[in-house]
Amino acid sequence: MSDSRPDSASTSLTVVDAETIAEVEPDTAPEAPVPLLDTPADGLPEVTTTPMSLRAVIDRMAAGHGPVALDTERAGGYRYSQRAYLVQVRRRGAGTALIDPIACPDLSELAAALADAEWVLHAASQDLQPLAELGMSPTTLFDTELAGRLLNRPRVGLAALVEVEMGVRLAKEHSAVDWSSRPMPTEWLTYAALDVELLLELRDALEADLRSAGKLDWAYEEFAAVVAAPPPPRRQEPWRRLSGLHKVRGARRLALARALWEERDRIAERRDITPSRVLPDAAIVQAALAGPVTAEQLGALPGFRGRSRRARGRAELSRWADVLRDASHLPPDQLPTAKPRYDGPPPARAWADRDPEAAARLSAARATLSEIADAHDLPAENLLTPDVLRRLLWEPPEPSTQGVAARLADLGARDWQIGLVTQALSTILDEAVPSLVTGE
Repeated sequence: MSDSRPDSASTSLTVVDAETIAEVEPDTAPEAPVPLLDTPADGLPEVTTTPMSLRAVIDRMAAGHGPVALDTERAGGYRYSQRAYLVQVRRRGAGTALIDPIACPDLSELAAALADAEWVLHAASQDLQPLAELGMSPTTLFDTELAGRLLNRPRVGLAALVEVEMGVRLAKEHSAVDWSSRPMPTEWLTYAALDVELLLELRDALEADLRSAGKLDWAYEEFAAVVAAPPPPRRQEPWRRLSGLHKVRGARRLALARALWEERDRIAERRDITPSRVLPDAAIVQAALAGPVTAEQLGALPGFRGRSRRARGRAELSRWADVLRDASHLPPDQLPTAKPRYDGPPPARAWADRDPEAAARLSAARATLSEIADAHDLPAENLLTPDVLRRLLWEPPEPSTQGVAARLADLGARDWQIGLVTQALSTILDEAVPSLVTGE
């Protein structure tokens, strides 16, 4: 692999002091300090906020060459939506651009200018939907996080991969700030620009590693699947993800929790703030356990205490109490079930009780796939996702290589995965046939 580390003439680095070493063996040298990348090589660009400046960015990026690095910054801890509040773009021969998508909400012309380029993103599935909302979708993709997973790197965060592959450290202290704030501080923008500063060099280093490992074709199959994937479907019964819901027992009390969650979600979406800032999960669970109560009684609960001091807070308490009262009068056929509905097979922990033979198949398949993954230096979940494996084994196909391969393809497995696991899985299914058919 060629050395693609930045030299001191092109990138500003600050040396991070190593920890003080009390005693060093005479023949042991301390580890060299890892330099910190803290300044964009070409300086911090102005944020693009006007049609004229966006036009200049588009022309500059179109005149560049090779792949293009992209990233977005969102405000998931503060906002309900997952929209992008900053878009970072970098290309060789064009430098880095920072674009404010609030001021420039249509980036379709930029996408057209980059249509023939490979787009390089880290953890692309997090950025593709916010980019699509701005009119940007890739034709071809290189995902550096997914590449790291296929190489079985112990850590696949951007900073970890850059440190291993490039020999420098990225600061990540601004990753969780409120990017919807305006104006954005200079230190935030510097952090954002540096996220794409070495992404193209990282891509080249990982591509070389994938080629050496014989996994480059696998990687491009994975990248193509990410590009072609439809938006994820809305989760069924998302209210069941409430933290602490396991404390709530009985259909009536579950109905109270569901009603509060749904009301909170409506408010959060309308106000575009993260739901936990409207009402914490713990408060919903407390109210569901307390049962239908008056606004005054609700205000005495820990998660609601103090709200009655303001007129808006009193109105909110009254609304929450109304929601609880309405949910308490639901007819039986509208109450939630004690356990969630499943789209597909039940959780693996329930297989032993529901279908012992299926549980045995799953146990054998997991052990076999773990061996195959180890042999190819892969995480088992990247060899075959747990969901695909469960769906295959809960309602098994014909126990032949053709039947297993066809079913895996229907479930979205890639060709390279099918080639590695089909024979082993068909053998497991074939061995299970006597007990499945005869009941022996």
